[in-house]
Amino acid sequence: MKYQMNLQYFSQEKTEKATPKKRQESRKKGQVAKSADINAAFVLFVSVMFLSFMGGWMGERLKHLFMYSLDKKLLYDVTETSIPKLFWELSIEVAIILAPVMIAAMAAGVIGNYLQVGFLLSTEAIQMKLERINPLSGFKRIYSVRALAELSKSMLKILMIGGVTFFILWMERDVYLRMSLVSIEASLPVFGGLAIKMGFAASLVLLFLAFLDYMYQKYDFEKNIRMSKQDIKDEYKKSEGDPKIKGKIKEKQRQMAMRRMMQEVPKADVIITNPTHYAICLKYDDSGMDAPVVVAKGVDLIAQRIKEIGKEHNVVTVENKPLARTLYARVDIGQVIPEDLFKAVAEILAFVYRIKKKV
Repeated sequence: MKYQMNLQYFSQEKTEKATPKKRQESRKKGQVAKSADINAAFVLFVSVMFLSFMGGWMGERLKHLFMYSLDKKLLYDVTETSIPKLFWELSIEVAIILAPVMIAAMAAGVIGNYLQVGFLLSTEAIQMKLERINPLSGFKRIYSVRALAELSKSMLKILMIGGVTFFILWMERDVYLRMSLVSIEASLPVFGGLAIKMGFAASLVLLFLAFLDYMYQKYDFEKNIRMSKQDIKDEYKKSEGDPKIKGKIKEKQRQMAMRRMMQEVPKADVIITNPTHYAICLKYDDSGMDAPVVVAKGVDLIAQRIKEIGKEHNVVTVENKPLARTLYARVDIGQVIPEDLFKAVAEILAFVYRIKKKV
């Protein structure tokens, strides 16, 4: 009893890799190996790169926007009726300035997600589930190994990104300390370049951490979808059917095929035997057949049954050991005999026809 309990326990352990069917079901539910940090890092990197190329153009547009909004003529013309028009014009200008960066960031997020999981559309994650608002389940999620890993990952990101940006600021301290001696217009490109440099460094660090996080998420995902040996057996039964039932179906099919074959024995012209182990029934109709056809065959007990049915229906039995073995090995039921056996079979059929004429 104790041994059986141990076997049952080990069969329920999640030690086996997930099957393709299990992976497909998990994917349909939206459960895939994915790191949100990769999307964030990719968006930051593409945004900073875009700003490095388009920063000058955006700066000029912002400068024009400020100058336009502070124009005295514009301020004098502000009335109750002109405010909506002014607001609309400023909104369009802001949209023109921000749209390229926003579009680039959105495209980066989509591409980063696609590179991880491909095209995936699932509503499982947004469905209402009461267990999600269960305080006990929430407490377990907060104080769990996964939560501890997430906390450690966040602290590592803060330390590394903060350290890299502080290092860049420290290396450029002489540059931005001298900015107090120049005009605001002259200092803006310097501070912009410094911000781009820190953004690039932070995005590269975040990409490195995101890659590590993706590897961890993949490991955690593979661990969560592991299956027990019993799960694999149950899945096989559901997809392929219970082996016992399949065996019974095959046995039933064999029995039906055997009955159909035995029904053809009385229609045969001759039964060629071994004489004890093999029995092959041949039928030939010169009006509709090009050559004799094997309508039934068998060995041992089936051969004995074929000979009994043939005897009951007065089917001629001819003993020819080599021909019986050859026909059984080379010709299936319903097939015509090969050309190299035509002569031997023709002699037997001629002998059978002579006997029938005498009778």
